[in-house]
Amino acid sequence: MAIVTPMTERGEVDLRALERLVDWHIESGTNAIVVVGTTGESATLSPAEHCELVGHCVSYVNHRIPVIAGTGSNNTHEALEFTSDAAKSGADAALLVTPYYTRPSQEGLYQHFKVIAESVDIPQILYNVPGRTACDLSFETIGRLTEFDNIVGIKDATGDLQTGLKLIEAYGDRLAVYSGEDGLSRELILAGAGGTISVTANVAPLLMSQMCAAALAGDRAEAERLDGALTELHETLFLEGNPVPVKWALAKMGLISPALRLPLVELSVRYHVQVSNALAAAGIEIDLDV
Repeated sequence: MAIVTPMTERGEVDLRALERLVDWHIESGTNAIVVVGTTGESATLSPAEHCELVGHCVSYVNHRIPVIAGTGSNNTHEALEFTSDAAKSGADAALLVTPYYTRPSQEGLYQHFKVIAESVDIPQILYNVPGRTACDLSFETIGRLTEFDNIVGIKDATGDLQTGLKLIEAYGDRLAVYSGEDGLSRELILAGAGGTISVTANVAPLLMSQMCAAALAGDRAEAERLDGALTELHETLFLEGNPVPVKWALAKMGLISPALRLPLVELSVRYHVQVSNALAAAGIEIDLDV
């Protein structure tokens, strides 16, 4: 599960609120937490805040479940520093997004991940999300990167079911494939994916955990039944850029403040009813007037 970064109304990182979320997720069956990923607003955090959040989350979780640190950057040197710091903090693994904005070639992508894999002794998960980064890891490049023993998985957030299925078929014996798209998680897990790095689990951790467990057990009927209650959330939590809708929902649930950092702003009023209805479908009632 990719956890949000709670903030105060003044825009400061709220570590106490993060701790409350962590406890809730562990009690609800979440199997692992990704901290400072896309959902954690990594793009608006300073390097010092980034490293502090990873260290604090690792310390607070205290081995109850694995903590995966988001350590990617469009700057290889910075990604290397973030990954090294995560390893020193005791994170169980690192999640490394493909370098965004710079639009590297496939050789550049390979060299980027190669340097980090060779330099930092920590399990590493590739993160391919071309819709955000404007670059796409090719199957050939992924295959080359399986040569490194500490590259252990890939988060596929291409949004294309066939891509995920092909990854499982081609590299499932060498890499754990994780869904990066909540709406595709059920089918990918049933096909052999190792799990999902979920946004939806931020607001419905128990239901999402139960759905994944059913899919991992190969129980299609139960996985489909549970996922049916989550379908609207999978869609509405992306009506605006992640994590805008999910932070609004968590605030309405009384778990965090709705604070975000610019250029992100609170969820548009026109989406409030849709997100509220999706929460209700998953058994989560909120008061729009609060």
